[in-house]
Amino acid sequence: MIKKLIFILMLAPAIGAVAQTSPTSLGFTGLNHIALHVKDMPASKNFYQNIMGLAPIEVPDSLKAIRGWFNTGNGQMIHLLAGRTEPVVNDKNGGHYAIFVQSIANAEQFLTAKKIPFHKQVRFGGVVQIYFADPDGYLIEMNEKK
Repeated sequence: MIKKLIFILMLAPAIGAVAQTSPTSLGFTGLNHIALHVKDMPASKNFYQNIMGLAPIEVPDSLKAIRGWFNTGNGQMIHLLAGRTEPVVNDKNGGHYAIFVQSIANAEQFLTAKKIPFHKQVRFGGVVQIYFADPDGYLIEMNEKK
């Protein structure tokens, strides 16, 4: 009888482990980075630094020719990866990422001055949005943060 009781007590932790419930979600806490496969690394680095206004992040010396990392704020980044050979095909109804700007009117003037083509629309509720593409054709949606 005592041996049976000892055996049951020894099994109790294992039985309890099986009975524990699994997490109900991944536990997502935020976006780390978006990686974009690019054709022309110098052109893309120039765009993300001088058009988008993002600060470059130092990459290891061994990766400088094939990577570009940019700070988008709040610990989030855009990573550029060299080697794209196929064109990116997107439109305003397809894949894109969206950013906030301080002023949609100022952003529109900036794009016009830089001769960067864009599509402007007024969304439901009167929200103005602008779509434009990076050098590879990745579509970027701009919104004014209210």
